[in-house]
Amino acid sequence: MQPFLDAVGALVPSVGVGVLFWLGIRAIMRADRSEREALAKFEAERDGVSVAPNNTAARER
Repeated sequence: MQPFLDAVGALVPSVGVGVLFWLGIRAIMRADRSEREALAKFEAERDGVSVAPNNTAARER
């Protein structure tokens, strides 16, 4: 049983760093998407173009 626990203990730090990296990239991608939507809305309002509401169900994948 000890070799199994040693192997799991060796993998935990790598998995933890991988999860943190994934969460960071996910946050960056969501922020970028929100910024692009806000910029498009701002530019459309500035140009006097009507903007249709976004489909939020497609974002929640």
